[in-house]
Amino acid sequence: MTQIPVRSNAVRSNPAHGAAPRSAPTRSASTHDAPTHDAPVGGAPAPAAPHLGGLGLFTVLLGAALPLIDFFIVNVALPSIEHDLAAGPALLELVVGGYGVAYAVLLVLGGRIGDSLGRRRLFLVGMAAFGVTSLACGLAPTAWTLVAARVAQGAAAALMLPQVLATIQATTQGPRRARAMSLYGATGGLSMVAGQILGGVLVAADIGGTGWRAVFLVNVPVVVLALVLAVRTVPDTRAGRPAAVDVPGTLLLALSLVSLLLPLTEGRAAGWPLWTWISLGVFPFAATAFYFVERHADRKGRTPLVPPSLLRLESLRRGLGLVVPFMVGFGGFMFVLAVTLQQGLRMGPVAAGLALAPMAVAFFGASLAGPRLVTRFGSRIITAGGVIQAVGITVLLVTLRHGWPDLGPAALAPGVALAGLGQGFQLPVLIRLMLSDVPADRAGAGSGVMVTAQQSAVTLGVATLGSLFLALIPAAGMRTAVSTTLLVQLGLIALTVLLSFRLPRMR
Repeated sequence: MTQIPVRSNAVRSNPAHGAAPRSAPTRSASTHDAPTHDAPVGGAPAPAAPHLGGLGLFTVLLGAALPLIDFFIVNVALPSIEHDLAAGPALLELVVGGYGVAYAVLLVLGGRIGDSLGRRRLFLVGMAAFGVTSLACGLAPTAWTLVAARVAQGAAAALMLPQVLATIQATTQGPRRARAMSLYGATGGLSMVAGQILGGVLVAADIGGTGWRAVFLVNVPVVVLALVLAVRTVPDTRAGRPAAVDVPGTLLLALSLVSLLLPLTEGRAAGWPLWTWISLGVFPFAATAFYFVERHADRKGRTPLVPPSLLRLESLRRGLGLVVPFMVGFGGFMFVLAVTLQQGLRMGPVAAGLALAPMAVAFFGASLAGPRLVTRFGSRIITAGGVIQAVGITVLLVTLRHGWPDLGPAALAPGVALAGLGQGFQLPVLIRLMLSDVPADRAGAGSGVMVTAQQSAVTLGVATLGSLFLALIPAAGMRTAVSTTLLVQLGLIALTVLLSFRLPRMR
């Protein structure tokens, strides 16, 4: 597929950017070669594209892992935080949701700034800020201080994470890019599971009497290591024609996401006060205004925050349509399972972590097998992954219904392993597909759009499925509550399987 020029009116004049003919195979992530690579920062374009070595890839993937780990690591620490800081349910929701909302709102802006100022520079700034804010979280004396530090930590993560995919896009080609994308997908899924495992281990270990604070303080030495490695191993790239920040688009996108995610995150714990309904009422108007402002900017030849021309790419557009229900289900599942293991099945933090270990192992194995399977089966591996995931959730549902409450990690292992295997066949391949036709000079914007959709969906899943689960517990009991939410997730999986048939047949 022909690459997108920077000016959107050129995109509209090129019929190659419409829907791909059924008979023409969609090109994979290896299609973007040397002519469209970004220039190294600080000088004229080099003859060859900047190269991301193995240690550099490890470093940026470490940067991708930290924000996702910290979204989920706090789940197992909430009881201790509630006890130590006298935090009520609404404040605990803000500890989780404040991070997620700030993270989701600023991701696209972080990608745009990286395109303009240099991706390594923004990666270093975001990583340093993430370390400082993690330290602030670990030393927080009050619940409100912790909430403020978590919001700042989410903002720092939003500066750092978009640079990861943009750097991979700009510094790798061919099979190396396919492998890097698969490892990125594996890192994302594993981080969400590992966050809850690591959180349980750290809280139980109570290192130096730090208790829950260790789940934040552990980031500090990791950040120092990542900063040293990044300076030495990560090449600095930026877009060939950096664009100015789209202020109206940025403000409207922020208003849209905040007006949707904040009331859904806080509403149940706060008792659904008037402001939550007003905020939800603002959302459709803010989202509509954002769309028209971005379309107007695109038609005038400016570069909007989310260029509508990017969404004309069939691979990105259809991939986004699938990744949203997938991540809503994934985020809700991880939250519900964390509460179920600790409060319903009375597992300690370490046992709860062991119960999730088969999911992490299966996910990682499927992620590594993904590139070879895609070569043979194309995007239909995503369909197969959805079916396997559905089988795993069904096995887990039957296990919980018939074995409750006398269940340990071994009894849960078949269901969670199958679910992790199916998820591992879907997420890495889906990420590779969505970014396969995004040109290098728009890598930051493309990755920002994709990661924003992912993170917003995860936050939405925790807020909606989590709220449904918690609302059912008082009247129906936890076994019925978890069974109901798992049935809802099965419905979301069925939707992703159906949508997967509309994906381009990548090879």
